[in-house]
Amino acid sequence: MQSLIGTGVALVTPFKSDFSVDVEALVRIVEHQINNGIDYLVVMGTTAENATLNESEKQLVIDTVISANNNRLPMVIGIGGNDTRSIIDEMQSRDLSAFSAILSVSPYYNKPTQEGIYQHFKAIAEAAPLPVILYNVPGRTASNMLPATVLRLASDFKNIIGIKEAAGDIVQAMKLIQHKPEGFLVISGDDMITLPMVLAGGSGVISVIAEGFPRLFSDMVRLGLERKVDEAYALHYKIADAIDMAFEQGNPPGIKEVFKAMGLSGNTVRLPLVNVDENLAERIGKFVSEYSKQ
Repeated sequence: MQSLIGTGVALVTPFKSDFSVDVEALVRIVEHQINNGIDYLVVMGTTAENATLNESEKQLVIDTVISANNNRLPMVIGIGGNDTRSIIDEMQSRDLSAFSAILSVSPYYNKPTQEGIYQHFKAIAEAAPLPVILYNVPGRTASNMLPATVLRLASDFKNIIGIKEAAGDIVQAMKLIQHKPEGFLVISGDDMITLPMVLAGGSGVISVIAEGFPRLFSDMVRLGLERKVDEAYALHYKIADAIDMAFEQGNPPGIKEVFKAMGLSGNTVRLPLVNVDENLAERIGKFVSEYSKQ
């Protein structure tokens, strides 16, 4: 899956002030990615607020991104949850012909054991019509998918091709990189440690901040993959403050505030999420203004 090495972005779902999906803004955001060096798009991830979208809205977002992309970049679709059977039903009923892989999050809320996580993804791998990328994000799932479980899955199922590793633990990421099968992708899911993970042997990132600053972040990842360490870190430190601000009051309110400052979309989010406060909005706006002058 060489097409998924580099920088992917977890697309937001922009909303109008009445909370309906803003199709025109979504098209602008997709173009912003394509025109500024992003390698692939991720649709229906956590950043898309997919937990608050009904089925018709999900299909509208998917169809809009497919149309806007027009086969220019590879695409990954998020299909995950805490009911194994419903995930399999969705994978087998949804038209996935436009996508290269499925990103599936480790079950949340249920807090399964490591064996439960293994059996969950075993069932998904056996039913999946596309290659599967695991997604470990303990901060959201309250359950850490340990390296031993990931490596067991990677060994047992050839269609499990990688993991988006978002535990924020560079040691855990390095253990995955050290012991992974050849060709297995270890993808950063934490923007702040993306570069160290890439330099340790990771395959790139599925990013939030890159959606706002695609050229800078994708250049950083590319330089990291090319082992141009000093040049890559120079870009990392240019974006580091923005990463902190984007996540300070949650995702996606932070990145949506970036888009508002850029004029790409509004900053509306759906409850239970709320907009960032005035202080953070001002700081994000100042960063975007200064960045645009560079």
